[in-house]
Amino acid sequence: MSITSMEIASQPEIWARVVELAAADAPLANDGESVAVIGCGTSWFIAQSYTRAREVAGKGISDAFTATEFPIERDYDRVICLSRSGTTTEIIDIMKHLHEKGKPATLITAVAPGPASPYAAREIVLDFADEKSVVQTRFATSALVYFRASLGEDLTQTIADAKTAVEVEIPQRWIDATQITFLGTGWTIGIANEAGLKLREASQSWTETYPAMEYRHGPISIAEPGRLTWAFGEVPVGLREQTEATGAEFVHSDLDPLADLIVAQRVAVARAEAKGLNPDTPRNLTRSVILDEQ
Repeated sequence: MSITSMEIASQPEIWARVVELAAADAPLANDGESVAVIGCGTSWFIAQSYTRAREVAGKGISDAFTATEFPIERDYDRVICLSRSGTTTEIIDIMKHLHEKGKPATLITAVAPGPASPYAAREIVLDFADEKSVVQTRFATSALVYFRASLGEDLTQTIADAKTAVEVEIPQRWIDATQITFLGTGWTIGIANEAGLKLREASQSWTETYPAMEYRHGPISIAEPGRLTWAFGEVPVGLREQTEATGAEFVHSDLDPLADLIVAQRVAVARAEAKGLNPDTPRNLTRSVILDEQ
């Protein structure tokens, strides 16, 4: 079994620990405060899910940014940076700049202390969710569990669904599919983005991701037999029927969307192994992007 597979399988237990930690911690932000969450790659997509969920819950203005596109001149009540390793150059640069402005950010990480630590107003360390695989799975989902718990969500059923997700059978046709498009609505758009990235990273698969209502505005043109359209969360009326009319398979689950992401993670590993690839060490990728100073 690959390291990635073992880390995927550990998620239900890890999530339960995260919920306990979040319950004991101080709030990430007060209701009504404006919040920006910054991350790169997977962390950016997790930020998208949290910020949308927070804003819909009426907690306050909430925005997600990749580090290089963060509007540093904009004034937020809270800035939260998400970085598994805490060593990503772009994240450190943002945190250093905010610290110098007298508005240091909160850092959520798996490794501390690290080079970003001196610039953090607060560190939330999910070291028990850290990973050996280059591909992020359990740290990213654990961060989102922490975020959701901080919003007051009861995640009991989510964890139960995760236990189902690590056991459910993966159909061979999903492993053999020539193309997969992931869709989301609201907070699950970030989940869809992360699912697509996971399959690209681990298995070099052709994946695309869109808000579900955008799918009929062009992307459905590539749907055909042997391809999948996988939706997280609420499905717009008529979308399943229109997709199935193309011959593509429409995939949707009653599991919590975050638990359904576990299924997508498992598909990524299965597709990698079917191609003879090592899902633990994808080509061209490293655990953290550390840039040389110019």
